[in-house]
Amino acid sequence: MDDGELALAPGGSVRSTRELALAVEEVTSRTEQLLRDLLDERAARAGRQADEARELWDDLASTLGGKLMRPRLTAAAYLGLGGHDVDAVAPVAAAHEVLHVAMLVHDDVLDHDDVRRGRLNVSGAARLRAHRDGMPADVADGRALAAGLLAGDLALATAFRLLARTPVSADVRMRLTDLLADGVETAVAGELLDVASEALAPADVDALLVAALKTAEYSCRVPLASGAVLAGADVEVLDRLDDVAAALGLAFQLTDDDLGVFGDASLTGKSVLSDLRRGKRTELLRLAYARTDDTGRATLDRYVGRDDLDEHGAAQVRAVMVDSGALAAVRTLVERTADRARRHAAALPEPLAGYLVGVVDDLVGRGH
Repeated sequence: MDDGELALAPGGSVRSTRELALAVEEVTSRTEQLLRDLLDERAARAGRQADEARELWDDLASTLGGKLMRPRLTAAAYLGLGGHDVDAVAPVAAAHEVLHVAMLVHDDVLDHDDVRRGRLNVSGAARLRAHRDGMPADVADGRALAAGLLAGDLALATAFRLLARTPVSADVRMRLTDLLADGVETAVAGELLDVASEALAPADVDALLVAALKTAEYSCRVPLASGAVLAGADVEVLDRLDDVAAALGLAFQLTDDDLGVFGDASLTGKSVLSDLRRGKRTELLRLAYARTDDTGRATLDRYVGRDDLDEHGAAQVRAVMVDSGALAAVRTLVERTADRARRHAAALPEPLAGYLVGVVDDLVGRGH
């Protein structure tokens, strides 16, 4: 068997949901290794230019990890629609993961966060080095900002480098590149709305639109469509995958917002205070303001958005969200949206249909 081929049943394609799941994990493992090797390669090259440049690449590489949802979706669509060449799909899947890294790094800059998944992010590492070097706070702030901006740029460039190295026809490469660029543009639109929402009252923010633009597009639609394009899928299948992605992405973001307040941090690695301290404009917060009474709104006004919010204050906010019915309403919306994603997924060819239904179940059932 060639190193670029998967160990599949006779006929060259996966035949069951279990076989597809195993193949997706194999591709994801190879994808992660490809990405780490590429980042090591770029870090070594940067080290010949400047030690600071190598440090930045090393900090960027340290952000890899997490669920690897986007590479899995790319691999699932490709393999589930008849693909079997790892050398073709791995760089595409890696491109979507490193694009996600770019989004996270830039998102942390916008949110003034120094920690991601319980450890220092790129900006935080740069700030710490500056402090250790005896730099004043304003210089440390500047270095942290520069590191986050530049590392995110490097990650974006790496995503497109991976597509350029993909062994496919020029036409397919162009379609894949357009998909990735579309994902970036749409996520930027969502990010702009998210930033602008900070100056708005929670009731005036369309959090569902922000989720659709900022999360569903680059996290779900573009990875699924890329795998399908690589596999040679027709327009009908691509349209059905878009329907799955729109519902899945929204359910994923609503669940993420729920976990940011009510989740188990030991399971998610996500603080249950940071979103409240930021006053993040979520559908959960919008509904809490809309459904509670004057006393509840006064509680929300008192605690939400405070940098020094502690667990006692967060508990008061959670009580308003529960008592007003906001939490139940969001969880109902998650289930309705997840059901829509399952119905669209079930209309796809097997075993991709069964696999994606399982993805929906996993993503909306996590972290509590």
